[in-house]
Amino acid sequence: MRLHDGAPGATPENDATPESGAGLDFGVTPEGERVERHVLDNGRLRASVLTYGAILQRLEIADGADVVLGLPTLDDYLHRSRYFGAVVGRYANRIAGGRFTLDGRQHRLAVNDGAHSLHGGVRGFDKRVWRVETAGPAELLLSLASPDGEEGYPGELHAQVRYALDGDALRLEYRATTDAPTVVNLTNHSYFDLSGTRDVRRQVVTIEADRYLPVDEGKIPTGEPAPVAGTPFDFTVPTRVGARLGGRYDHCFVLRGGAAVADPATGRTMEVTTTEPGVQFYTGHMLDGVATPYGPFAGLCLETQRFPDAPNRPAFPSAVLRPGQEHVSVTTYRFGQA
Repeated sequence: MRLHDGAPGATPENDATPESGAGLDFGVTPEGERVERHVLDNGRLRASVLTYGAILQRLEIADGADVVLGLPTLDDYLHRSRYFGAVVGRYANRIAGGRFTLDGRQHRLAVNDGAHSLHGGVRGFDKRVWRVETAGPAELLLSLASPDGEEGYPGELHAQVRYALDGDALRLEYRATTDAPTVVNLTNHSYFDLSGTRDVRRQVVTIEADRYLPVDEGKIPTGEPAPVAGTPFDFTVPTRVGARLGGRYDHCFVLRGGAAVADPATGRTMEVTTTEPGVQFYTGHMLDGVATPYGPFAGLCLETQRFPDAPNRPAFPSAVLRPGQEHVSVTTYRFGQA
């Protein structure tokens, strides 16, 4: 399987497949850190993963289509990205007011979304260079150490993410340990487009969730989960993205199963399963085509995760991690043809 001519990343230099365990040069950060691009291929899927942000830059499925939004250069990821394909943390999604209390001690976080902390703060895991632990033809294990106090989070956190190809499925496995009580919520922020048209509003989404989290203007949950029945948030049956609310969604759904996307024009499908209790469904409507190469609705996200603002909501599933425990989260994306 080869990258398509003219596609982001498809240059004679970086189209070559490296030897097992080797990475291709992708640039150097302003801090002088070397960034690598690793190509995984199992004959059915081909994934390109960067050590910067543990980013999924490309994902080609069996028919050769690249189904994620990616950028061609490191400079683009430094200046024109909206978390495209990145692993985000230490806490994915929002924490209200950039603060939370754990074991009676308040922690103040870096704020980067109005008054709130989003996706780990100003320099979250998406802006760090991850270390390659092991690399093979169809699997890549990356690790990152986050020191105590980074972006305001307590405890030294050691995180890992494993990308693995298995037939028509991409599996992401996240693990983390800490030396002091902290909170953790890791996810991948890929924007998917099964059609290649850069407009997901005609694609059909199913989310096995009977409840969702209503949010305020700052996208902070307003209270307990609410029923989806009879609302524009009911995706328990396959529904076209643009059928309601103009297709503008950025909400967390309380999962009782998985999620799925289908493109009627091409017949391509994606099924998402996870060990996490929620999924943030975002339709990319805030992309503007100026600050980034992609315009509104160019891709949709299904970010499997703990709930937003869970550190401040005792009734939500806990995101607390303590010494001696291990945070483990697995999400699988399986591709097919209807």
